[in-house]
Amino acid sequence: MSGAPALEAKPAELKGFPLLLAALSLALANFVVVLDITIANVSVPHIAGSLAVSPSQGTWVITSYSVAEAICVPLSGWLAARFGAVRVFITAIIGFALFSLLCGLSRSLEALIIFRIFQGLSGGPIMPMSQTLMTRIFPPAKVGMALGLWSMTVVVAPILGPIFGGTISDDWSWHWIFFLNLPVSAFCLIFALRYVRRFETPTVKRPIDYVGLALLVIWVGALQILLDEGRNADWFASPFICTLAVIAVIGFASFLIWELTEANPVVDLSVFASRGYTAAVIAQSVTYAAFFSAIVVIPLFLQTNLGYSATYAGYATAFIGVMAVILSPVAAGMMARYDVRRLITFGVVWLGLVSLLRTGWVTQMGFFTISLPQFLQGVGMPFFFIGTTSLALGSVRPDQTASAAGLQNFVRTLAGAFATSLATTMWEREAKIAHENLAGLVHPLPPGAGFTPEQGRLILERIVQTESVTLATNAIFWACTGLFAIAALLVWLAPKPRPGVDLGAAH
Repeated sequence: MSGAPALEAKPAELKGFPLLLAALSLALANFVVVLDITIANVSVPHIAGSLAVSPSQGTWVITSYSVAEAICVPLSGWLAARFGAVRVFITAIIGFALFSLLCGLSRSLEALIIFRIFQGLSGGPIMPMSQTLMTRIFPPAKVGMALGLWSMTVVVAPILGPIFGGTISDDWSWHWIFFLNLPVSAFCLIFALRYVRRFETPTVKRPIDYVGLALLVIWVGALQILLDEGRNADWFASPFICTLAVIAVIGFASFLIWELTEANPVVDLSVFASRGYTAAVIAQSVTYAAFFSAIVVIPLFLQTNLGYSATYAGYATAFIGVMAVILSPVAAGMMARYDVRRLITFGVVWLGLVSLLRTGWVTQMGFFTISLPQFLQGVGMPFFFIGTTSLALGSVRPDQTASAAGLQNFVRTLAGAFATSLATTMWEREAKIAHENLAGLVHPLPPGAGFTPEQGRLILERIVQTESVTLATNAIFWACTGLFAIAALLVWLAPKPRPGVDLGAAH
């Protein structure tokens, strides 16, 4: 092996407007990649109808992107070490824009799925690369604020995705959910080339770990398809899902054994040797799983039970981003002055209290009752997200930043995928149990109530079904509250950071 540093001297520091444009190019790139995870969800019926396929076939538009992205994210550390973080980022942006264009121009499901796979492969490295480069373009004292800006794109994008997707598909055409990426990608590319290119990371030529790469593709692909398609296939009642589960387990075990013994692994698992990094990643993933469960279930509940359209369900949930954006600079500024574990605990406990507030939801509630917890939840999000990100990346060596960021994003994304599958499955199961319990307590309407027996039965069935779904939704919030409590304790497995040291200064 031979080292080939990409930088001979420290680049000139960015200040003022150039720093703002560089930061926006990185943050918006991450925003649009995360947005594409959820923007197509509500557009599947439009896509399926336009391409003359069934809705179940149309869901592969979502699955293909998520599988490709999940495979590529953990490779980010190796890609950055081999080619440089800036080169990988710029190449990924170009590829993401190109395949977004091709997705929008697709006229068949097969073409759309192929282009979505390449779009996901291009988008995967953007998340960790943008995170890594954020820590390089900002001075050490402001890295916390940079990570705060980056973190909010991860939180807000999944919420805005269904809003944009529903509005664009209803008012324009589903093709525009992909064309939307083009001007954003162009902005990011122009200013990344102008201001970020000088912050290239050193590169080292390493042999390609073909076996590790193949094992990664196999087990991550199998697991992601299992999570995406499991509910539609009735989980382990399906031989297809059982086969995927076996492949994922054997592939994961083989991957771990190979990567831990390989001299030049394609994924650097040594970052988990840091107790601070491991504790921060686990706490962030558990919290994100609980957070994402609510993001998935609340719009479903509003649309199926309260008669909200997809767009207005998005409006009701969008308040979550208001306080999160406002308080991000505050949370970032506090990271260097206080024990970050205390700040993370405050944020996670706050999220748990808001989840507890939702457990009292009823069918007759209004828009304010729904949106108030969303608004309040934004208070805790910056402290949890910025804190865990800073603690994780501040606990590894500078040369491990890209690998650490890639694995952190991968584990968090995987936690979100698990949460989506488990929350929707649990929601449906709890609704069936509640329906059975309530059905035994309901008595037929008395004669003379103004309805025929059949009409009375249908009215009661509708009431029972509505209340069953409400009880199931409250059960999900109770489960989320428990997960938040566990995450608040997990943070304290991390060692205490040295007093007075900015965690971002490690980068």
